[in-house]
Amino acid sequence: MSGMDDRGDAFEKKYAHDAELRFKAEARRNKLLGLWAAELLGKSGDDAAAYAKEVVRSDFEEPGDEDVFRKVREDFDSAKIEQSDHQIRRTMDELLATAIDQIKNEA
Repeated sequence: MSGMDDRGDAFEKKYAHDAELRFKAEARRNKLLGLWAAELLGKSGDDAAAYAKEVVRSDFEEPGDEDVFRKVREDFDSAKIEQSDHQIRRTMDELLATAIDQIKNEA
């Protein structure tokens, strides 16, 4: 049974590790998305960094990405920034891939 226990422990550790990496990648993606959106909103420096933090915090409203998308969509609409839903979601996907690459290269 020891072999089965070892395999189970290894699987649990890998699952926990993968979940942690996913969480970090999504948080980094949200920061990158916030910086991208801030630039389009005409923010720079400390204002852009503060806005990026708002985008990161918006991810804690509900599971999934919809809360983050909704935050950026509403802010663009309020500022009359022309970006389609498709463009925002595509940018979210691209920045997630960038975030994953950045995290992998840090290890």
